[in-house]
Amino acid sequence: MFSGIIEDIGIVESFDKKNNVLSINTKLQKIKIGESISCAGVCLTVSKKKTGILSFNLSKETLIKSNIGTLVKGSSINIEKSLKIGQEISGHFVFGHVDGLSKIKRITKVGQSWIFLIESDAHITKYLSSKCSISLDGVSLTVNNLKKKSFEVCIIPHTWKNTTLQLNNVGDFFNTEIDMLARYVFKALNK
Repeated sequence: MFSGIIEDIGIVESFDKKNNVLSINTKLQKIKIGESISCAGVCLTVSKKKTGILSFNLSKETLIKSNIGTLVKGSSINIEKSLKIGQEISGHFVFGHVDGLSKIKRITKVGQSWIFLIESDAHITKYLSSKCSISLDGVSLTVNNLKKKSFEVCIIPHTWKNTTLQLNNVGDFFNTEIDMLARYVFKALNK
């Protein structure tokens, strides 16, 4: 489990698409084999490590449900270590289980911040409400405005500077994870 507060912007060292092994250069320290790491919001298990480089085996499901398969050598990627019991949660509970992809429709600079208009399928937006939490490429964000198939999030300067959101353009896709608490409440109310 993660908080959606990005700890490093890693750089893809290599992506062996034949064997589905992704290797990322990161500044994260004290990582163990078998540890869970959020990579662009996808929970991946460290299968190999050498100084500054972590490797992950990717499942077919991961490649189908996420944007991980589009990465190439040199791509930037949001990285976060898993939470420890008693650690402060500054964002929200992010599980690293991608619900689907959402597309950037518009990016607008407003003052010192950026507003992203995100288009998403109804199977995602039905769980959203104004001011709820959502994870986009592993970043914990707050939904500002909501429509049937789209929503807006505001990116403050700190988040812009410390995540890959600064590198995104209109038309790019985000790994999207619905807030798990919203999902459980939705399911309970529909019984």
